[in-house]
Amino acid sequence: MTSPTRLLTPRMAGVLERIRRANRPPFHSLTPREARIAYRMGAEILDLPRAPLPRVEDLEAAGRPARLYAPSAEQLPVMLYLHGGGFTIGDLETHDSLCRQLALRSGCAVLALDYRLAPEHRFPAAVDDAWAALAWLHEHAGSQGLDGSRLAVGGDSAGGTLAAGTAFFARDRGLPLKGQLLITPGSASHAGTPSHELFANGFLLDAASIEWFFGHYIDRQQRHDWRFAPLEADDHAGLAPACVVLAECDPLVDEGIAYADTLRAAGVAVQLELYRGVTHDFIKMGRQIPEAITALDACAAAIRDHLQP
Repeated sequence: MTSPTRLLTPRMAGVLERIRRANRPPFHSLTPREARIAYRMGAEILDLPRAPLPRVEDLEAAGRPARLYAPSAEQLPVMLYLHGGGFTIGDLETHDSLCRQLALRSGCAVLALDYRLAPEHRFPAAVDDAWAALAWLHEHAGSQGLDGSRLAVGGDSAGGTLAAGTAFFARDRGLPLKGQLLITPGSASHAGTPSHELFANGFLLDAASIEWFFGHYIDRQQRHDWRFAPLEADDHAGLAPACVVLAECDPLVDEGIAYADTLRAAGVAVQLELYRGVTHDFIKMGRQIPEAITALDACAAAIRDHLQP
């Protein structure tokens, strides 16, 4: 059998080798607090520099800290963005560069949410925060100079899972959600697909870290809840159009494809972008990985398409 490392692009392989040589402790060997510090320190090393924008404001959305990014002072449509980090790490700072790029390239506003993290706040606290923030955004967009009739939701990794769940909330509550951007999302209740086995070690997101994240966030008997595993929802019909961005060498790629297929089978418009030879979190590696730039442009185009008048 061909080694899965041969699937990597040369640049991606080089990044992983440099990470290996740095000998940083894996997240699953740290406490949540230690992991948050480590993630914040390293989160933007490979990311693009923080792009200047005319409007970057810290505010509060449904009782949680948030940050608004807007490329102009016009009344723009807006996307609620939910950061990755296994429901346990990550914050407004770790995804600041990414949110700036999405706003800059799409021409739309982005509201990043600092939702509650596990293990201090276990499932479904993050879900509740995401849903509350979307409802808040719909109601208060006008007071922020934004267009609350043109809303999208997006996120990466665990944030992609939260974004997918928030699309159900919008459908069921009648909120005008125009699109969902799901970047390398988790969608299954357990790590049982072939890609989880193939890319279990040495591809940035290791199996042991996935289990560490899940263990902090959710009880095992709750993992079939569709708010954690949107693949298991009874009905996917009527959800907002989706752009699903996946990485070939990611343990989550199989469930990402399965979720895109499930949405499409339910009649949801789906744009699937699969980037070959790269790993989980590649979209935050624009200094080194050219596929990150291509993916950012694809995400921006999808946001524009979803939010156009």
